[in-house]
Order: sequence, then structure tokens, then C-alpha cells
Amino acid sequence: MASPRLETYCCPNRDAATQLVMNFQPEVFCSVCIGSASISLLLTVLQLLPKKGQNLRKMPKASSSSTILLLISICDILGGLGMIFRSSVWLGFPGFIANISVVNGTDVWPSAFCVGSAMWIQLLYSAGFWWLFCYAVDSYLVVRRSAGLSTIVLYHMMTWGLAVMLCVEGITLLYYPSLSSCEDGLEHAVPHYITTYAPLLLVLVVNPILFRRTVSAVASLLKGRQGIYTENERRLGAEIQIRFFKIMLVFVICWSSNIINESLLFYLEMQPDINEMPLKNIRSAALITWIIMGVLNPMQGFLFTLAFYGWTGWRVDLKWRKREIPWESMSSSTVGENAYPSPVNYQSNIHDSKKILTTDSQQTDEAISMLSEGNTSGDDRLTRSSPIYQGW
Repeated sequence: MASPRLETYCCPNRDAATQLVMNFQPEVFCSVCIGSASISLLLTVLQLLPKKGQNLRKMPKASSSSTILLLISICDILGGLGMIFRSSVWLGFPGFIANISVVNGTDVWPSAFCVGSAMWIQLLYSAGFWWLFCYAVDSYLVVRRSAGLSTIVLYHMMTWGLAVMLCVEGITLLYYPSLSSCEDGLEHAVPHYITTYAPLLLVLVVNPILFRRTVSAVASLLKGRQGIYTENERRLGAEIQIRFFKIMLVFVICWSSNIINESLLFYLEMQPDINEMPLKNIRSAALITWIIMGVLNPMQGFLFTLAFYGWTGWRVDLKWRKREIPWESMSSSTVGENAYPSPVNYQSNIHDSKKILTTDSQQTDEAISMLSEGNTSGDDRLTRSSPIYQGW
């Protein structure tokens, strides 16, 4: 799971609340993390692999939105691998883990493993949050016709730059002046927790607003494409809205337990003695949500692929396919044709004028298809209802 408590545990003078959750059934907790992360990793890779019977020629062209969705899945996969590695070492080498952040210890490798593995998990999942925010921004800009593949470079700079900057800043403040002598007190750890949960809260607050505005803009585009709002357009708009709802639902399910757990632990930290009997229910709730985090955090990768693409099936196609070279298809299409120049086609000017009239409709279709990418039924209805398909 991804929690700033992982970094806090590396301090020898860790707080009592962190000690409570990290020492609660560590073997069971690590086993749960390994199982959940492994299942999510396998199913995520299965979802992303090409399937048998999939026509490569009919696959949609690459767009900024599809690239962002793939990068979100990659962040989840790498973050899940970090969880599996960390939990496996924790289970397999209990003596090595016992030396983590020992006061005046001479072996630096346990502390290096503790900090390195925790930073890896936090960085990858934080980057995934920023990419999800970029997806909401890009969806809105695509509908407004202000985005494209060129903006992906800006998204890379913002996502990785902010993720690394916040992670390094939070770790530096937490381990000041050194890992072996971390400062005590909530006021010292609070900046670390803020830098960790800032992108998560940003997605929870801003993404629904951007998704709602995007859906409204999509409805306006569909109405203005032909001047009417048919059942096909209404159904396609509803499918895009449902897709955004699924994305936010998965995010809330996977990360709401983190917010609840952190709130409970902060409340315990403010108490003079967290082992008092009146706090028993709060301690139990914190431990329960701690285990829930170990289950739900790694499952985000697989659940997101379901929200993005739906269930793609089990039939994986691992055969290598030769890509068709463009000029081969062009040459094969001209076999048997006359090599001499053809007569002037007077209907070409009429056809060109019609192209100009359909330019806006094509741009609208491309914008909508990017948002409904992965939904073949929605794309088919869009194609059938578009002027291009009707031969306008």
C-alpha cells in the first residue's frame, strides 16, 4: 500500500501511531499486500495485452488521452512491483528488517532499503495521481479543441517534475537533520503528509469539476454537429459521462481508506496516551482501515483498466505481426491500374468543397472518439451518425 507512514517508520524515533499500525500483524499485512498487488499486476497486464481477433487496422490512432491512460497503468504496475518487492523482503528477511533505523546502528542498508522502497512506491503513485489530473485537463481541452499530442510533453514535465519535487521536499523535511535523528513532533511530519496527499486531494476535488464541464461541452458539440440531438448522440454523451463516473468511483474506493486512516492516526497522535481504553474503538478502526489500504491501493491498476477499457477478455494474442509498410499498401492498391495520367476529374472540385464543409464535423468526431476510446459500441454509433458515414 502507499502511505506516508512507510517513510515515517524509517525514523528511529517514530511516533506511537506509526508504531501501532506498522507492528500490527506485519506478516499478515505484507502477505495481503503481496497477494493484492500480484493479482492486480497480472490482471492489468492481461487487460493491456493485444487480444486474438483484434483488427489492428481498426484500432484508433494514438492520442494524448490514450497515451495518458497508458501511463497511468504503467505507474500502477511499477508501484505494484515496488509493493511486492518491499513486502517480500519484509517477510523473507525479518532479521534485516529488525535493524531498520536502529539508534546508533552501523549497518546502513536496512535504512536505505526502508527509505528507497517507500520513496519508490510514493513517487509512482503520486505520479499516477498527477497523470489522472492531466487526463481530466486533457479531456476538457480536447473538447475545446485546445489540446493534442504536442501537449503530452507539457504533461510529462508537469507530472514528473511535481511528483519528484514534492517527494524530495517531503522526505527532506521529514528526515532533517538526518535519518538517524529525525525531528520529533507533528509539526515536523505535517509537511511530509501534505506533499504526499496534495495530488490525491487535487484529483478528488478538481477532477469531478473538469469531468462535469467536459460532459457539458460534449453535449453542446453533439447538438451542434448536425443541428439535432438524436438518441445516438444522447446515448454517446451518457456513455462518456458514465466512463468519467467509473474513473472517479474507482479512485474514491481505492483511496478513501487512506484519508480515513490518516485522520484516525493523527487524532491518536494528539492524545497523551494512545493505549487508553476510551481510544480502543479508534485504534481498532485505524487498524482495520490499515488492512483495507493494503488490499485496495494495489488494486487500483486493474480497476482503472476496467473503467478505461472495460473487460477486454482472456484470449491474448502474443504472435508477432508484421506491420504493413505504407507504400506497400499504396502499391498493391494500384496494381492493374493505368500508369498513364488520368483525365481531369471535374467532380474533384465539388468534392473538395464538401470536404471544407465537413471539417468541423470531422474535428468534432475526433474529439468525441478520443473521449470514448476503448468503447467500441460508442465509436460505432458515432461513425454511423456522422455526416462522413452518411456520405454528406
